[in-house]
Amino acid sequence: MSAIRLLVLGSVRANRRAHGYQVRSDLESWGAHEWSTAKPGSIYHALKQLAKQGMLRAHEVAPSDAGGPPRVEYELTPAGEAEFLELLRDALSRHDQKIDLLTAGVGFIDALPRAEVIELLRRRLTALEGWRAEVDKLWTGQEDWGAIGEVMRLWVHFSDSGAEWTRGLIERLQASQV
Repeated sequence: MSAIRLLVLGSVRANRRAHGYQVRSDLESWGAHEWSTAKPGSIYHALKQLAKQGMLRAHEVAPSDAGGPPRVEYELTPAGEAEFLELLRDALSRHDQKIDLLTAGVGFIDALPRAEVIELLRRRLTALEGWRAEVDKLWTGQEDWGAIGEVMRLWVHFSDSGAEWTRGLIERLQASQV
């Protein structure tokens, strides 16, 4: 799964109907071009692919004032709405996705009921704790593994810091601070 798919669907959804430049502007204003693969070419490609896959409906509108071809505006189809929600739920609940996908998911938490977001994050937390336990089981007593030991330390660090952040977000959501 890619973050660009979630980001593009989320931007179109937030705008109800949007053209490519508007989606690009949204993602740039969110800084997505810095922390994800949301570059101009990938945004326009994703829009076309999502329309081809039936996730977006394309509408040609009047040409721009500067001339040129008509702009294409996109809106989510029911399949696109379902895909967006599935991607969002997956991004919030999994422990093993890339950080850009988690970041995109957190950016859209208002699209789901708060109680559901908390439950998805609890699943993520459970998965992180399970991963940490697996690493502990594999690594216990093996601290002299050299470079592999450093890999294990990295995994422990990621699982611990991910769990700490997830617990904090759950607490902030429960306290209505997010």
